[in-house]
Amino acid sequence: MTTSTEPVIIVGGGQSGLAAAHAALSANLRPVILEAGAEPVGSWPGYYDSLTLFSPARYSALPGLAFDDADPDRHPTRDEVTGYLRRYAGSIDADIRTNVLVTAVHPRPGGGHLVHTSAGEEIAAAGIVAASGTFGNPHLPALPGQDGYAGEVRHVAHYRRPEPYAGKRVVVVGAGNSAVQVAHELASRARVTLATRSPIKFVPQRIGGRDLHHWLHVTGADRLPRAVLLRVIRHAAVLDTGAYRDALTCGLLTRRDMFTAFTQEGIVWPDGTSERVDAVIFATGYRPNLDYLAPLGALAPGGMPHHAHGISTIHPALVYLGLEFQRSFASNTLRGVGRDAAHVITALAATVSRGRPRFTRRASAAR
Repeated sequence: MTTSTEPVIIVGGGQSGLAAAHAALSANLRPVILEAGAEPVGSWPGYYDSLTLFSPARYSALPGLAFDDADPDRHPTRDEVTGYLRRYAGSIDADIRTNVLVTAVHPRPGGGHLVHTSAGEEIAAAGIVAASGTFGNPHLPALPGQDGYAGEVRHVAHYRRPEPYAGKRVVVVGAGNSAVQVAHELASRARVTLATRSPIKFVPQRIGGRDLHHWLHVTGADRLPRAVLLRVIRHAAVLDTGAYRDALTCGLLTRRDMFTAFTQEGIVWPDGTSERVDAVIFATGYRPNLDYLAPLGALAPGGMPHHAHGISTIHPALVYLGLEFQRSFASNTLRGVGRDAAHVITALAATVSRGRPRFTRRASAAR
């Protein structure tokens, strides 16, 4: 038998939400995942077609389920990750509700929360896990003249494949992994320049015959505290087998300092020269997709959450997962979110248990 009590609502059914549900079940909470999409696979189906993980399969699993039995040293594709998340969702004994968009979370007098959905539902919750990720909130800078530019401007979140850009002049903005990967892919069909604010920093994908993630794992660098990381890491670094650096060296790709403005037909480089450009793709990152928490007063101006290592400093029964550098270098990755989930759910379970009884699973349902 189970003890009936209010659930912990997990907003988002991607890797962070699924890891949260696994940890919540281990803590004898009753998790309910509300996922806006049609499947509990998060944003993975929306990424560009050629995307591969930057970490090998052996380091890319969530708690409780290995990635698969294939080559553990390969870098899984976007579709392989999507398939893995489907399997993971089916392996946990959680209430997963898809096509449910959370529009607002309100505090409830006496404790707990009320979760409102686009379907008009109002769900009482003992606690909230904000695991809605960032893909729904891409950051697109605004530059002078941008509104009058006649070419294509898009964020990499809306890029899929290189064929539509064949024969065109394209500028990709950004110095991170996604920017370089997309620019390199486009360079086989288009004339491509990377526009960055500083030179691109490369990190070898393999060191001493082993993937970099082997060394991150054995040295514990993946688990370094956030404060240490922010002192050490100053710029984005691109994992490279040598192909990207070679492309820049041989001129297949070029890099220039970030342009200063748009014109009607192109852009203006820092030296004042104008160039006709057909398309600009911004790989300029994402921001937390947390607007539904505004009624709680949980967000700072600009939409960033008030938190300490994923635990809200405003509401004790509110925690976060999947924030960049939330606790470590790997916080918003498949390989790292499980550790963060265990941390924040332990805190949430303690808060919930002080207010009301926790959920006890049937022994046969544990996985």
